[in-house]
Amino acid sequence: MITRGQYLFFMARALYGMAGIVEELGDDLANRKLPFPGANSPYAVLNHCLGAIEYWVGDVVAGRRVHRDRDAEFQASGQVGPLVARVRATVELLAKDVGNAYVRRSIGVPVPGLHDESDQGAALFHVYTDVVQHHGQMEIMRDAIIYENEKRENYV
Repeated sequence: MITRGQYLFFMARALYGMAGIVEELGDDLANRKLPFPGANSPYAVLNHCLGAIEYWVGDVVAGRRVHRDRDAEFQASGQVGPLVARVRATVELLAKDVGNAYVRRSIGVPVPGLHDESDQGAALFHVYTDVVQHHGQMEIMRDAIIYENEKRENYV
């Protein structure tokens, strides 16, 4: 069984990894979308992850009522600095919320794809899988955006 500390370590590692990607890209490239229909920017993907954590951990697990506009999370853009500050604040709040969680307490909402009764532990792992999936996606996005940007600069 994973401990709370282990869960927080892996969540922080993924979130700080994502923050590092947008910092590396900077304000312009972090907001750039790949040239595919429905593509998102790295900024928007990280913003979505913070929204997912706010809902699944803050609302569902910790009981803080959160208004979430999931669609708007993917439309977000802006400066990297405030987004990275949100990552740090989220990691700090995660420690409190996960520390207070009762892993087997029913949450009253279904975790997508889970066929048995959902509890706080399931909600925590649901958001974890979302975050690490998007971390990997952002690593690929970063590489593609840098490649496309360098290719453009070489043709100018």
